Amino acid sequence: RRAQPRTRLLGGTFMDFGTFLLLQSPSAQDHSTIFQRGIDIAQHADKLGFDSVWCAEHHFSTYGYLSRPLQFATHLAAVTERIRVGSAVVVLPLHHPLIVAEEIATADVLSGGRLDVGFGRGYQPYEFERLGLSLDDSRARFDEAVDIILKAFEGEPFSYDGEHYSFGETSVFPRPIQAPRPPIWVVGQSTESIAATVKRGFNIVSGGFGVPIDRLRAFRKAYDEMDIAPEVRSKIRLSTQRPVYVTHDESELPAIVEQARWNMRVTLSLRQGLQRVEKGRAIAVPFDNEPSDEELLERYFVIGTPKTCIARLEEIRDAMRIDHFNASCWFGDLSQDQVLKSMKLFAEEVMPAFQ
Repeated sequence: RRAQPRTRLLGGTFMDFGTFLLLQSPSAQDHSTIFQRGIDIAQHADKLGFDSVWCAEHHFSTYGYLSRPLQFATHLAAVTERIRVGSAVVVLPLHHPLIVAEEIATADVLSGGRLDVGFGRGYQPYEFERLGLSLDDSRARFDEAVDIILKAFEGEPFSYDGEHYSFGETSVFPRPIQAPRPPIWVVGQSTESIAATVKRGFNIVSGGFGVPIDRLRAFRKAYDEMDIAPEVRSKIRLSTQRPVYVTHDESELPAIVEQARWNMRVTLSLRQGLQRVEKGRAIAVPFDNEPSDEELLERYFVIGTPKTCIARLEEIRDAMRIDHFNASCWFGDLSQDQVLKSMKLFAEEVMPAFQ
């Protein structure tokens, strides 16, 4: 069954809380250990009252061992009781959309309708090149893939003739059990991406590692100025994601910030095609004009004491007026003990402040 929203916010809306899994390991830990850690985190999130757990998709480096988000989400649904599971995101241009439609429907059936689906265009040339693809085509591939997946969920035979995908009459099995389909979220930063997402009535995820809070205000301003029918706008959910670490011991913070900085550096270097990957290990590449630790704590991260994290979440909430917040609790080489203690404090001392 669906986890119920737990937090009432501005204007009678709700905010619920998810947690995000990259399964990353700068030190290249054992693969089985990394996946078991992800399972343990999902089970703890389920018991602690998080509403959802989200699985990333990345390839070919220790930045993220998780390459099949829907497959892992299906397994997480089988070993949890209540929490919703989702992809954040399936990188659509890397896959044939008919296969993605089948995988989504299978995950929805096996999870008992506890699936949310996140789609994205992708951003890493490193991944695209190794699969013989180009980021230059990603928007066109993405748009065609979404058209095909939505058509597949209608349950009738159909054909398609596009620039990147073309096939004769086809029926897709199984169908999702959520009607008419699982909730769809799309990651978007640019006005163009957000406008395209809104046009389809999908939920929006914007912001993350490397995106300062003031950019969230700019996003909200652009969103509010878009010409969206009231009946469509009322159904669109808004989310953002941040690294989260909660502690009563502020002496921990420099080391925690360094782990989050590793993630930010690798993310940005992969985005810009400046990455260093040595025998599969992602190497953090410093970039020009990096924010100081103080700036990261004030403008980018939700890291600190419960009081500090509450204040930062209030700022994010008011800037973007989100109804979902995705907490990235495991980043860099944080130990499992650190992650689970932080999650417990977040659930017990931060989330209730918003109820």
